[in-house]
Amino acid sequence: MLKIKEAIVVEGRYDKNALSQVVDAVILETSGFSVFKDSEKVSLLRRLAGQRGLIVLTDSDGAGFVIRNFLKGAIPPEQVKHAYIPDVYGKERRKRAPGKEGKLGVEGMRPEVLRQALLRAGATVEGEDASPPRGALTAADLFALGLTGAPDAAARRATLLQRLDLPAHLSSKALLVVLNALYTPQELARLLDGTGEKNSPEGG
Repeated sequence: MLKIKEAIVVEGRYDKNALSQVVDAVILETSGFSVFKDSEKVSLLRRLAGQRGLIVLTDSDGAGFVIRNFLKGAIPPEQVKHAYIPDVYGKERRKRAPGKEGKLGVEGMRPEVLRQALLRAGATVEGEDASPPRGALTAADLFALGLTGAPDAAARRATLLQRLDLPAHLSSKALLVVLNALYTPQELARLLDGTGEKNSPEGG
């Protein structure tokens, strides 16, 4: 499995599922065209692009290129790499009929095809012993910080998301992924201190 520094953006959850079998990386979804009106998600993608770089991996059909071109205009070009899958005709097993153009999307590509697409795009592959560019936050860290498992956890998460300019609708699971991409545990603890958040009894 490739360990990739850059965050990768795909169109939907089935694409994300397929890609997660190939790479160890932060993977986000545009949720199709909804990203066009989702300023919070665009802001998050810009932030990740600035901190670790972004790889755009959309389907090879017209819709995929509309999304790709939107992201090209929304994020500084020097922070974005573009990975392309080949035109392969057919349909994904879960679908009853092929897509409008009859092409397989990211979810229908063989793992090796996805791997090569990312390598050709110039993805930064990290060695097995390389330290991650950000932290190693776990679900236990969120619990220790009072962001999960406490009566006021939802309110604390909402406050944190607002203070860090992150999308308000992030689930606790998605929050963990994003925080890992942006902060180390120490950086997060300092941010919580600096913004007036109360530390947990565990000292988080």
